[in-house]
Amino acid sequence: MTTLDSTKSHLEPGAGPGENISELGRSLRVATGGRYGYVRDLARDILPPEIMVRRADMSIQEARDWCRDSLQILTENGLSTSGYPKEFGGLGDVGRSAVDFEMAAHGDLSTTVKSGVQFGLFGGAVVNLGTQWHHDTYLADIMSVRLPGCYAMTEIGHGSDVASLQTTLTYDAETSELVVNSPTRLSQKAYIGGAGQDARMAVVYGQLWVGEDCHGVHAAMVPIRDEDGADLPGVTTGDHGAKGGLAGVDNGTLLFDHVRVPRQMLLNRYGGITEDGVYESDIENPNRRFFTMLGTLVRGRISIAAGGGAAARKALSIATRYATMRHQFEAPGHDPEVLLIDYLAHQRKLFPAIATAYALMFAQNELVERLQMLSEAPEKDQEAQRELETRAAGMKAMSTRFANDKIQMAREACGGAGYMAENGFTLCAATPMSSPPLRATTRCCSSWSPRAC
Repeated sequence: MTTLDSTKSHLEPGAGPGENISELGRSLRVATGGRYGYVRDLARDILPPEIMVRRADMSIQEARDWCRDSLQILTENGLSTSGYPKEFGGLGDVGRSAVDFEMAAHGDLSTTVKSGVQFGLFGGAVVNLGTQWHHDTYLADIMSVRLPGCYAMTEIGHGSDVASLQTTLTYDAETSELVVNSPTRLSQKAYIGGAGQDARMAVVYGQLWVGEDCHGVHAAMVPIRDEDGADLPGVTTGDHGAKGGLAGVDNGTLLFDHVRVPRQMLLNRYGGITEDGVYESDIENPNRRFFTMLGTLVRGRISIAAGGGAAARKALSIATRYATMRHQFEAPGHDPEVLLIDYLAHQRKLFPAIATAYALMFAQNELVERLQMLSEAPEKDQEAQRELETRAAGMKAMSTRFANDKIQMAREACGGAGYMAENGFTLCAATPMSSPPLRATTRCCSSWSPRAC
């Protein structure tokens, strides 16, 4: 079976299997391919159509089952783990992993998000924040999806303000365990992909307490379900239910009632607890340590920008094809009626957006190549890394805003046809399920942030 583990494309540059593509189209593909053009060509060649397009009339459970099966096919075709270490079967190419995400985003975004949660967030946290023990113990099962997981950072009370998370990870010196707890109503983990149904393990972010000292936000691996899918003792999961446009993603909530895990489950690359129960870190400044840990998320931000760009290009392609076929109203010299694409107002909607989409793709390629270049460097350049993080944050905001605005514009440019599910634009109605009850307030990490209490 041909997979994306191949290092070179057997196709002519810019080509896809049995495609009828113009010379201009082929040239544009080559120009926008960049360093990873061959990866895009391989993806077009080997991705099965059945995992790219989902039946619009599926129930929520059918969509989730389909998404889970599609994720497995993505994995078997090598479109998920190229960024993982070579010693575990990956390619050690984090730039390529962002392109893998982009190519999956040309299909149903539920599968893209599911892949991003499993391999980018959950697995990525283990790779980047864990040590060799975590890698040896868990990476093989994460990469094969034998261990489905989730990334439990966001809380009802705090999303982007990660430093103010209220979940606590408290070290018990007598048992050498971490006690994971949701002490407040606002500490419920929410909007967590995989928490609704599939995840068996969570990377949980919380305030790390050792004795009377709080060392700020750290992450620990916490089992949340058994092999039959039942909640483990002390863990309460909830399901957010239907989501607009992401029917196959099982977002949910997590609450922890003094759940105990071994000390080794703390992802301790940048800070951990010794066998003697002492906190130690090579980074003394807590603010610098915190931002170093968050800096490991840069690949995820770049991937989200890539996915947004792909979704926008897909929508603009659909709207432009529609405009070249749809006739509307008579005009002198036109027989039959005038094509939508011949109206100046229509051109002014589509053409600047298409030009911007190309510009964003060139910028995205440069960002991805910079990511890989820095990852290959023998010594870490802190200044260059901070610049990359800044550009990644900006690109994520720009590309996703562009996608949101232009997908809606493209939908409107197709008139009523833009609301037909089979045409790829429509969003399903969201019907959230009720959340589990929340617990009363106990101790939180007030020394880290006054707002945490």
